[in-house]
Amino acid sequence: MSTPGYQQVQISEVARGRLDGSRQGRPCFTSDLSVNEFVLVTESGFEPLGMVMGTSVYHVGVQYGNWKVSQELGVLTQAMYNVRELAMARMEAEAAQLGADGIIGVSLRPMNYGFLADVVEFIAVGTAVKATDGTNYRAPNGKPFTTNLSGQDFWTLWQHGWLPRRLVLGNCVYHVAHQTLRQTLAQVGQNAEMPQFTQALYDARELAMARMQYEGQQLGADGIVGTFVDDFRYWGEHGVEFFSLGTAVSKVRPDVNPIKPTMTMPLNG
Repeated sequence: MSTPGYQQVQISEVARGRLDGSRQGRPCFTSDLSVNEFVLVTESGFEPLGMVMGTSVYHVGVQYGNWKVSQELGVLTQAMYNVRELAMARMEAEAAQLGADGIIGVSLRPMNYGFLADVVEFIAVGTAVKATDGTNYRAPNGKPFTTNLSGQDFWTLWQHGWLPRRLVLGNCVYHVAHQTLRQTLAQVGQNAEMPQFTQALYDARELAMARMQYEGQQLGADGIVGTFVDDFRYWGEHGVEFFSLGTAVSKVRPDVNPIKPTMTMPLNG
């Protein structure tokens, strides 16, 4: 699966003007962090620089397939991967424009404007942050790190010597074959697994997860945290996309003395 290059994305003039303006005169940051998240992030030694965003509106090409066969729909898989990566790359470029070390609290979500049936948009939004100790905490590839972890989770990760590297993703758009009339009639009134559907959905999820894991390995990360697998049903009754997303992390401070967790008892019964 090919990945859009970082150098291919461009920041719009409107975005560049906003980012440049936030650094002129007395800085006034913007953030989608809650108050608790903001305090914990600053306690970790990072200051917010501003909200950053990336978006991509993408036209999806024509996909051919056999309705009798369970198979991946490669054209659709690649389109949905590209549109997300382009949105994330533009968000990273905005953070780089601010001189940020990373972006936390990233949300990556689809938007539906109904322009055309074969057009999709994804938007990535987060808060760019920079370390206050002057150390460069960008990823090894020189880009700002990205994570969908909350400010609280970022604080916990940092206190134990770990740092996010990048949001890694994997996806798979899959066509689930139709059952024959004989198969359908054989299951009428019975408790029975539907192996054709089971295997197709199993394979689709595994492909999405394997691709996410491969991205983490390519980054040289030690692991992936905060992983979830979601599904999107854009493609009709027998088409489904499985999407896996997580934060690749590396241990950057092996000598840190981690804070021990404590038990809290609720007082509301």
